[in-house]
Amino acid sequence: MAYPNYILLLKPYKKSKNVFRISYNHKSIKHLIFSKRTRNLYQRKMERRNVFDWTILFLVVFLVGYLSTPARAEVKKYQFDIQVKNVSRLCHSKPIVTVNRMFPGPTIYVREGDRLLINVTNHAQYNMSIHWHGMKQYRNGWADGPAYITQCPVQTGQSYTYDYNVTGQRGTLWWHAHIFWLRATVYGAIVIMPKIGVPYPFPQPAFEFNLVLGEWWNDDVEEIVKQGNKLGLPPKMSDAHTINGKPGPLYPCSEKHTYAIEVEQGKTYLLRIINAALNDELFFAIANHTLTVVEVDAVYTKPFSTEAILIAPGQTTNVLVRANQARGRYFMAAGPFMDAPLSIDNNTATSILQYKGTPKTIIPKIPKLPLLNDTTFALTYNSKIRSLASRNFPANVPLKVDRHLFYTIGLGINPCPNCQNGTKLSASLNNITFIMPKIGLLQAHYYNLKGVFTTDFPDNPPTPFNYTGAPLTANLGTVQSSKPRVSKLEFNSTVELVLQDTNLLSVESHPFHLHGYNFFVVGTGIGNFDRKKDPAKFNLVDPPERNTVGVPTGGWTAIRFRADNPGVWFMHCHLELHTGWGLKTAFVVENGPDSDHSVLPPPKNLPQC
Repeated sequence: MAYPNYILLLKPYKKSKNVFRISYNHKSIKHLIFSKRTRNLYQRKMERRNVFDWTILFLVVFLVGYLSTPARAEVKKYQFDIQVKNVSRLCHSKPIVTVNRMFPGPTIYVREGDRLLINVTNHAQYNMSIHWHGMKQYRNGWADGPAYITQCPVQTGQSYTYDYNVTGQRGTLWWHAHIFWLRATVYGAIVIMPKIGVPYPFPQPAFEFNLVLGEWWNDDVEEIVKQGNKLGLPPKMSDAHTINGKPGPLYPCSEKHTYAIEVEQGKTYLLRIINAALNDELFFAIANHTLTVVEVDAVYTKPFSTEAILIAPGQTTNVLVRANQARGRYFMAAGPFMDAPLSIDNNTATSILQYKGTPKTIIPKIPKLPLLNDTTFALTYNSKIRSLASRNFPANVPLKVDRHLFYTIGLGINPCPNCQNGTKLSASLNNITFIMPKIGLLQAHYYNLKGVFTTDFPDNPPTPFNYTGAPLTANLGTVQSSKPRVSKLEFNSTVELVLQDTNLLSVESHPFHLHGYNFFVVGTGIGNFDRKKDPAKFNLVDPPERNTVGVPTGGWTAIRFRADNPGVWFMHCHLELHTGWGLKTAFVVENGPDSDHSVLPPPKNLPQC
């Protein structure tokens, strides 16, 4: 066909079958690039009139100009009021600490590149701090949230605004209290949408649902913890697991406390699953439905299908679910995983996936979760997780390592004159039980305050031994220094850390979370880490990228990361029980060569201790 004289050429763009380019002989317009569908509409218009319609030109120019203009970052503001509210579950009513009187708390919706301003006002009787779990907080540890690590807590009657940018991240994260055991009820989801015009690297779902898994205690959690500390023993385990704060109809008095979602046959849905439980790793499954894992810890993965997932406290997992079963009602269930000889809340939380038009009188089908101690499933499932490692979402694994660290994870028994039994259970890394400071470590680092912490945390355990051999029940004391001992990392250095479980008292799985960073899980195994043989098996091509990783029971996990985020960053077991016992440490990452690679100045309203 003939084009108007000011159109020089209409041809495919970069050999694409679906994208076309027009070249113009016009002083204001040289090229336009648009879709095949727009090309076809345009051609039919010209064929019908054999003349160029300026209206169409204007429309195309406008649309292309609009879509090609970079989306401006927005400022998203949230108000978090820490309030006490009475809540009933399992035939019991009690006051709980909440955000905005919601349980779970409000979901934060934000887009990659946006800025968040979250003002936290504390109306409760407890001190409070909020951690934005998985947010990298580049140079901005002041917004990270762990009490006495990056800030002093927000005291009753005071406020603090967490101000940070969402840079280079998209997916599902979450927020929670980071002081005492208050995250038992103070938690919620963070949904980071991709930049405008950037699609998911998987089929677009018809709809999305957040599923936040948790634990519930009938009694006051803080009082339960105090009682355990007086005895020097673990506190009472939880009374129920929950999905979005509700235990489901398998528990007493819980028919009305059941979360449900409605789906339509033939459509695909995205479930954003978060494990906010304090102490329990959980399996999750949906009766008669297959889950396709597409993301973990806000990092896209190579998709794989599974009948169930395993998710540790602190972790997030996004799955696609296709509603391809007969119209009916199906239980979504979350139950515990524990492959060590330890007591656990062995109850199952349920919610309902219901097809549109199904009567609520239909009894839901029950999924078959893996057994409580199914180690094989756990190891096999985790081995399937691989980073997408595509051009748009690369896996930049450090290949050269500047600093090798080897940390042993152990339980111990220390004297406790004020405890009923005269001793208390403790936990340690490299036999060091972390002692919490009285002011924020980041403040001490930034202002170069002396005497707050030392930087002599050892790179290796003091005494090598058969870490996963027969249980060791003697000489179980740990080192408790008068000040926190942390490790200093040179800016931009590459770090390999091997976390080794031990049989001090008992082996156990430990989910470890590193603040301020993602890391690559390059290897894992059962038994003792072999420094000569195991590195040869590392996955340096597409290992999972996470912020929280499970160290297997009686085994080890190796991670790598680049220390390019200056500040003080907490690393701890995300089992609240173990964190309280001292299974934690921190990295002090030095400033870079200039102010653009150094810790930002603290905000004016930073809480004081």
